[in-house]
Amino acid sequence: MKRILMAFLSLICAVVFNSVMGATVGTIAGITPVIGAIAGNVIPFLAGSFIPCGVLPEGVFTEIWTGEMIKAFRNAPESLGWYDKIKSYDQYVNNDVIHFTELGGDPTVLVNNKTYPLNIEALEDADKPISLDYFDTTATPVTDDELHACSYNKMASVQERHKEALREKIHEKAIHAIAPSAHTANTPVLLTTGDATTDGTRKRLTFADLLAAKEACDKMKMPKKDRILVLCSEHINDLLATEQKFKEHYNINQTEGKIARLYGFDIYEYDSTPYYKVSGKSKLAWGAVPASATDRQASVFYYNGRMMKANGSVQFYHSEASKDTLYHRNLVNFRKWGICLPLKAEGSVGAIVSALNS
Repeated sequence: MKRILMAFLSLICAVVFNSVMGATVGTIAGITPVIGAIAGNVIPFLAGSFIPCGVLPEGVFTEIWTGEMIKAFRNAPESLGWYDKIKSYDQYVNNDVIHFTELGGDPTVLVNNKTYPLNIEALEDADKPISLDYFDTTATPVTDDELHACSYNKMASVQERHKEALREKIHEKAIHAIAPSAHTANTPVLLTTGDATTDGTRKRLTFADLLAAKEACDKMKMPKKDRILVLCSEHINDLLATEQKFKEHYNINQTEGKIARLYGFDIYEYDSTPYYKVSGKSKLAWGAVPASATDRQASVFYYNGRMMKANGSVQFYHSEASKDTLYHRNLVNFRKWGICLPLKAEGSVGAIVSALNS
């Protein structure tokens, strides 16, 4: 009797789960939710069985997981307004590669020319394919014991944590790619000039340093519209501690994630900006661990009109517990393709690095 009751409860869970998921798919596809709910039960039945709640299924439910992940990356959170403002080139992605046209230069301009015929000068443009970066999460085990008694919430929680981990890493890679590699006349890397911090490890950011960044942008003839400044948390705290005007502006506008507008910059806050080796004003390689004696974190400024981002495909991987004879566990992880970088760095990007307090 107990086994019959458990089987009946399992069937009810399966029907409810398939109905909810079928209705969800129907809504996404523009189909009436009722029809989607019916299809969610009929299709598995015709395939041979109802899919128990909590078990990782194949086919349409894999597509749901993948679809939800793609949807999540199309909508950046408000706290990352700087990333959300970057123009998306998603529509140009083909097989996780995006193609740009590299212009072959400008024609020669003649002044008061009296020599004919004019020279013929070809402008050779070229295709410039860029492969998107790919980001993998490590596999998470979810055992059948954890999924017992219809624990679908466990699977939703796992998916959410993979999504957030991927999103965080993609944004870190984006701001690292936007920041200049090293100081040049057209990719300035400035040093802070304020008083020493309490711990004596660096000099604080000041309004004078923000003005120096504006002057550097003006010298590069960076367009005055859409100048973005992403301040690291250390520099935010420097201004909050010393500048009353900044305190008054801080977090007035929270709908776009923008915390202030000063000196022509839309100012945002982000904790994971890149580090630089202060002595040479050179950016540390992606993934490099900063040295406390020589490296300091930077804030990044840029012209948003020359930035791009593109989201590619999302791949959901899983191995089923039913095929794991030793541990009875599912393994799940994701691969996400995407990229963010300057279309042109020269005259478009810069950084402010905390100076060493020597």
